[in-house]
Amino acid sequence: MARLCSLDSLGDGEAKRFDVQGHRIAVVRIGEVVHAIGDRCSHANYSLSDGVVWTEDCSIECPKHFSKFNLETGMPDVFPATQPVPVYPARIVEGDIEVELP
Repeated sequence: MARLCSLDSLGDGEAKRFDVQGHRIAVVRIGEVVHAIGDRCSHANYSLSDGVVWTEDCSIECPKHFSKFNLETGMPDVFPATQPVPVYPARIVEGDIEVELP
C-alpha cells in the first residue's frame, strides 16, 4: 500500500492527482469513502482529476470531451471514451488515504 495524503487534505467531492511508482492516479473523496482510478482519460490523455466529480453517480467527468468514468469500475458512460481506466483499491488508515498498486 502506498500512502498518498491525509483524508482531511481532500475535500468532499474533490479529486486530486498523484504520481506514484509510475502510476498516474486520481483520488476522489465522496463523504468518508475514497476512490482511486487511473488519471488519464482513455480517449484523449486528459487528466481526470481536473474534471467534475458527480457524487450522486459515483463518477468523474473528463474535462475535455465529457465522458464520465465510474469510480468503482473505471467504465465510461458515453462516447467518445469507450475503454475503462484502471481502478485501484483505496482505503483510509488512521486518517490517511492509501492505495494498493499492482
